[in-house]
Amino acid sequence: MPDEIDLKPVNHITTDAIGQPGKRIFYLQGWQKERTITLIVEKIQVQSLAVGIEQFLAELQNRFPDLEDASADYTEDRMRIHPPVDPLFRVGEIGLGYDADTDLVVLVAREVVTEGAESSETNVVRFWCSRSQLRAMARWGIELVARGRPTCPQCGEPIDPAGHFCPKKNGHKQ
Repeated sequence: MPDEIDLKPVNHITTDAIGQPGKRIFYLQGWQKERTITLIVEKIQVQSLAVGIEQFLAELQNRFPDLEDASADYTEDRMRIHPPVDPLFRVGEIGLGYDADTDLVVLVAREVVTEGAESSETNVVRFWCSRSQLRAMARWGIELVARGRPTCPQCGEPIDPAGHFCPKKNGHKQ
């Protein structure tokens, strides 16, 4: 039977990466008091989530104009992942929701659906957080991804430190 975990509210939520650029593993982590939940995510999920959070918060501001602006302030040391780094699962889907009564945003992370399984058989974690916690995580995520490998200006792919084969420079014209 799949687990459904609700951290409502989280004391803290963050994304982080461990390893050298090009070989990093990205994580999403939230904790509530003594309970820590760590999940594996992809770099593109961190990037997409950061953009999605900003769009979601802008939409909330339009729908609820009396809401106080969410702060994007964070301290890098606090945004680093905390032990234990024992991931519960790899994330396949991420969603956002909002509860106007509590002014909390829920980040829903659903496990990757394995072959032969149905989506109703996957684990789900809900991180309930403030808008400021979410915005800080988004800003940190953008910074985190930017610290990785540089991007090739020709093809847009990451440049491997050992060398880069750029398909745009292979001598063929389009």
